[in-house]
Amino acid sequence: MARSRINPDNRDRYVDISSGAQVVNVYKKKGRARRVIAIVLAVLCMISGGGLIYYYNALDSLEFVSDETAPTQPTTAKATAAGDEEPGDFNTAVNNTDLLSDSKILNVMLFGEDNHSKGSSGRSDSMIMASIDNRSKSIKLTSFQRDTYVLIPGHGYGKINSSYSLGGAALSIRTIEANFGIKIDRYAVVDFTSFKKIIDVLGGLEIELDADEVAYINWQMYINHQTKTAHLLDEKDGVIKLTGQQALWYARDRGYEGVQGGDDWDRTSRQRKLLETVFDSVRSASLPQLIQMVSDVGPLVKTNLKKDEITGLVTHATSYMKYKVKQYTIPQEGLWSYYDDPVAGSCIQINDMELCRKKFAKFIFGDLVKT
Repeated sequence: MARSRINPDNRDRYVDISSGAQVVNVYKKKGRARRVIAIVLAVLCMISGGGLIYYYNALDSLEFVSDETAPTQPTTAKATAAGDEEPGDFNTAVNNTDLLSDSKILNVMLFGEDNHSKGSSGRSDSMIMASIDNRSKSIKLTSFQRDTYVLIPGHGYGKINSSYSLGGAALSIRTIEANFGIKIDRYAVVDFTSFKKIIDVLGGLEIELDADEVAYINWQMYINHQTKTAHLLDEKDGVIKLTGQQALWYARDRGYEGVQGGDDWDRTSRQRKLLETVFDSVRSASLPQLIQMVSDVGPLVKTNLKKDEITGLVTHATSYMKYKVKQYTIPQEGLWSYYDDPVAGSCIQINDMELCRKKFAKFIFGDLVKT
């Protein structure tokens, strides 16, 4: 694709609608408190006695981030079944300074962080927004291309993954909200070491690979002295069970072109596929098994989800397992070109920010956004 310089006029299309702006809620709050209370009572009944103590000990194992360091002023978690509220129409808010939010959709940013030194935020190797949509009964995974050229509040223009290095999850979320206009409710961070442990705790991951993907994993394991053979896995198409380390190389694979090269679009596609595969692998899990997973995985995750919100998610997990998974990526095909920034280097420039924002809102909120 041809490279092009950014038109100075295009900078006006980046509207700062950060978390300090008004949030448009498209469902009424009526009945939300009653549903939250009902969820908590249901969980207390199901895991009473020793099970209740075990459950809360499991929650205590997570690394919770206080509200004082939260990236946004969070809304009440939408980890509830759909109620009887009437939908509103926020089509007029798509292109103004309001953030879009829906009481039936929970937007959680998932950050994959490379291992960092103490006191630093490291870099975000992956940025995926997971949206639990209780209206359409779906889970939507949206990848943000790491080289996307955006306005980073307080720092000017640069690659979107730079926002994480500059200010961690807080600035990264503010950057996404400012450029794309959708409210992010919560976030979770997993670094490389924790990611590997999570996959191993789950007993490995069975995922369908092609021969090139297997060859890439084999080669990276070999050249990084993580195995003594360059052919640990059979280099053929099919479903293969991966360890945590092997799954990490799969998630970082940009396309097998003699070790180097490849495409970040391919990498983000693999990351979404990996998440969907993890989701599929626990579809048949019972509530006690899910609680055990929270206990095992908890110490490896940093999040600003609250305990009662996690309780709501766990309680409804068996319903969520039936939801269809949908995938998306920002920027969308046909709306970007390459741009050489003097400081940031080769970037992905969004040519039509208003259309990009509207398409994104349409994917998340469906028919509430008019075409």
